[in-house]
Amino acid sequence: MTLIKNNKPTEGELEILQVLWQRQSATVRDVHEELLKVKNAGYTTTLKLMQIMFEKCLVTRDSTHKTHIYKPAVSKEKTQKLFLNKMIESLFAGSSAQLVIQALGNHKTSKEELEEIRNYLNSI
Repeated sequence: MTLIKNNKPTEGELEILQVLWQRQSATVRDVHEELLKVKNAGYTTTLKLMQIMFEKCLVTRDSTHKTHIYKPAVSKEKTQKLFLNKMIESLFAGSSAQLVIQALGNHKTSKEELEEIRNYLNSI
């Protein structure tokens, strides 16, 4: 599914999508328990967000079981691309190089990550 502007996930929705991308499918309780590991979140808030995400077509919902099973309806890669393109245009005046320089300068990058970056640059 393609993300469109009106369906762009909020920060809270992205946290839920991260759980769903990792697990591939989950109940509201499963997602809520994962979120509790990193932040204080109410169950009803998680439930409401997931219902909104279903309405926005960010997730699918299987209602054939006693508890609904949710799956991501948008891919992690397409979502990352949407946000990254917007960030490059709005924060870095369209310069991918400035984004990379800023990212590498402000974040401790492992030798493995640097090697992965080198390999990617050599392949293009």
